[in-house]
Amino acid sequence: MELTANAQKILDLVKELSVLEMNSLVKAMEEEFGVSAAAGVMVAGAAAGGEAAAADDSVTVELADAGQQKIAVIKVVKEILNIDLKEAKDTVEKAPVNIKEKIKIDEAEVIKAKLEEAGAKVNFK
Repeated sequence: MELTANAQKILDLVKELSVLEMNSLVKAMEEEFGVSAAAGVMVAGAAAGGEAAAADDSVTVELADAGQQKIAVIKVVKEILNIDLKEAKDTVEKAPVNIKEKIKIDEAEVIKAKLEEAGAKVNFK
């Protein structure tokens, strides 16, 4: 597909964004234009942050560090794993710990974005 010079510049800038920055950008664009880019985010997120796992269909999401906002990270882990608050707290306190194993890259990117937005550091294995 051929892009105009301006579109190519934008694409080049987007390639440099972190998953968290890309997530914020997509939300802002959805609000600005009244659209949903759910499928596009998955693909873009996989391209931007999933190079390490590109050779495999599945990855493991590792919570490397809860960061400064531990309570926010606990809430996200509770939601992701559908567990009670105490279990989520125990899981977060074990960091580094695997949050989800052998999942598709698109699901892993969504989880990573949520955890990073809460302040956690996340790795793919």
